[in-house]
Amino acid sequence: MQKRFYQPDAETMPVNEIKKLQEYKLIRQVRYVYEHVEYYRNLMDEKGVKPEDITCLEDISKLPFLSKNDLREAYPYGMLATDLKNCVRIHSTSGTTGKRVVAFYTQNDVDMWEDCCARAIVAAGGDKGDVVQVAYGYGLFTGGAGLHGGSHKVGCLTLPMSSGNTNRQIQFMMDLNASILCCTPSYAAYIGETLKEQGYKPGYNSLKAGIFGAEPWTEEMRHDIENSLGIKAYDIYGLTESSGPGVAFECCEQNGMHINEDHFYAEIIDPDTGEVLPEGSKGELVFTSLDKEAFPLIRYRTRDITVLTREKCSCGRTFIRMHKPMGRSDDMMIIRGVNVFPSQIEAVLLNKGYAPNYQILIDRVNNTDTFEIRVEMLPEDFSDKPQVITKKEKKIQSAMKEMLGINPVIRLVAPKSIARSEGKAVRVIDNRKKIGIHT
Repeated sequence: MQKRFYQPDAETMPVNEIKKLQEYKLIRQVRYVYEHVEYYRNLMDEKGVKPEDITCLEDISKLPFLSKNDLREAYPYGMLATDLKNCVRIHSTSGTTGKRVVAFYTQNDVDMWEDCCARAIVAAGGDKGDVVQVAYGYGLFTGGAGLHGGSHKVGCLTLPMSSGNTNRQIQFMMDLNASILCCTPSYAAYIGETLKEQGYKPGYNSLKAGIFGAEPWTEEMRHDIENSLGIKAYDIYGLTESSGPGVAFECCEQNGMHINEDHFYAEIIDPDTGEVLPEGSKGELVFTSLDKEAFPLIRYRTRDITVLTREKCSCGRTFIRMHKPMGRSDDMMIIRGVNVFPSQIEAVLLNKGYAPNYQILIDRVNNTDTFEIRVEMLPEDFSDKPQVITKKEKKIQSAMKEMLGINPVIRLVAPKSIARSEGKAVRVIDNRKKIGIHT
């Protein structure tokens, strides 16, 4: 495959030059944040570290971490590092797990972010001849704005669809010959499901690639989407707190996402102790934004569990790669003393031939955790015979026990009975939190 880059000088920079650039930017950024963000300055002072103590990349371990709780505590302006008149935009997290986090952007921040998204589009085979259909949500959510801006930077025709109205999505996809689809993986799966219901088969249109992110998805789900849409599906990673999608992206090798190291410095730490782990270790991903002006974060704990590798990639990019997140240290469910990640459950279901339409229900009854997984049957597999359904449920339960180490209750339900998502899918309903049980 032809090697394609949006900014080749940056994306193929020798590793020693990457590290020198990161070191220079880190030292500069620490001083900038110390001088302009009182909240973080107080954290540094509490830890007894000053900007002059940071003289090389390894010194980053001296600095305090930031967490989402810090950002909520500093809401709305406590982490702002520049005069508000220099800001041109905000974006925000959904606030589903607590108070919203509001991130601010200068024009330089927006330009940098859009360049990162443009790199992702080009890595997926995009160029100015492509039609990019952006079906991420627009507005406060970063997905739509990021890929929209990246598409413009590449010079593609951009369809700013936002999420929802699936029939209109399909109409524009067909009529305007969309070649790259950008949305959450769960919505891509739903579009593929709808197309099948409408009688379309893979290869019916001009789609060649999809850029999917904003929620966890497995390799099995990737293959399912690729088969249903007739495309190559690429992963993209980002956080509202650090800018949005485009912090890291997949290349043609689909073997981990390249982190844009000229703008972000990544670490892997032990989530329990905070100790920095060596390359190749599995742990929690921590990011430092090296160029952000309005909302610069240093040592931000993402809670995503992954592995970093600098093994050579045949695409020609020299940026370090992160594996697809293997779960999160804060969405891990502890059920009857066992650590359970939704991604494990999804992997079992997809391996058993089920679509990724499921819901996890957890509760506490008589001081014991209850654990139920509702799974939609495919239309062609639907049966109203109890003995047939029970046999299928037992097969799934056995596979879940092997994967998780505990037995969930499996409920196979009718097709279309679980609400579809046009944005991030709601997979887990944990009723223990309503009664104050720490999970």
